[in-house]
Amino acid sequence: MADTYCPDCKKTTEVVFDHSAGDTVCFECGLVLEAHSIDETSEWRTFANESGDNDPVRVGGPTNPLLADGGLSTIISKPNGVQGDFLSSSLGRWQNRGSNPDRSLIQAFKTIATMSDRLGLVATIKDRASEIYKKVEDQKSIRGRNQDAILAACLYIACRQEDKPRTVKEICSVANGATKKEIGRAKEYIVKQLEGEMGQPMEMGTIHAGDFLRRFCSHLGMTNQAVKAAQEAVQKSEELDIRRSPISVAAAVIYMITQLSDDKKPLKDISLATGVAEGTIRNSYKDLYPYAANIIPSSFAKEEDIRQLCAP
Repeated sequence: MADTYCPDCKKTTEVVFDHSAGDTVCFECGLVLEAHSIDETSEWRTFANESGDNDPVRVGGPTNPLLADGGLSTIISKPNGVQGDFLSSSLGRWQNRGSNPDRSLIQAFKTIATMSDRLGLVATIKDRASEIYKKVEDQKSIRGRNQDAILAACLYIACRQEDKPRTVKEICSVANGATKKEIGRAKEYIVKQLEGEMGQPMEMGTIHAGDFLRRFCSHLGMTNQAVKAAQEAVQKSEELDIRRSPISVAAAVIYMITQLSDDKKPLKDISLATGVAEGTIRNSYKDLYPYAANIIPSSFAKEEDIRQLCAP
């Protein structure tokens, strides 16, 4: 029960919610204060046709402006109690005859959504990837190409454009068998096609080592103090002339910070968490080593501790 002002009692009284009728009733005088109110809580009753399906959702999905019909097409489902092949019945034949021009698009969008969910990406990145794929698909130029690589490349580009970049290796881990080389080729092909359509260079966003650092540190289970020190070191390293990829710099900084902490991480674990080869981390560490005293915050390590860092 809750408290609401009652005009008959002329005071704030307790009210009772009649969920079956949708009414709000005064507890003292019985006056209906609000009738047929809408229940905005979760739906718990199931309206599914199949007895084994307990999904309580009784509405369709949201509209999709990327589809020809907005995603509001009708699909005839198999009735309860029907034996044999449903497609051999009259309704099934009509359903099978009706060609859905968006069938391939719907399947592609589902694949993009699955990859996005596995990577924990937000909905805006998923929608951007679907939009990129729709633009490329409209050009009718991707037939015969590796579909999984094309979809993975669209997701990679979307991450870059939304300033939430993922490494190619991370994208490859959810790309249904597409290799890093195939995804890289697909990305170059998509960029070339869209730049030709727009008539101008495609904005991809700039990658910084800090974009990957917190995620890598989380995979390694580093402490908050070590993560903050690594973030500060990465920011200072951007002022240096280190000609290494941002991912390699992030991995090298993590290796340097962990060597100065109580919880030291072996190079093999850092390589697995970042997807950077051990040899590449060593080379990046070699480039950063002369500047260790400048980039590592003094609040995290003393100068004598930094001098005792293992030489590359």
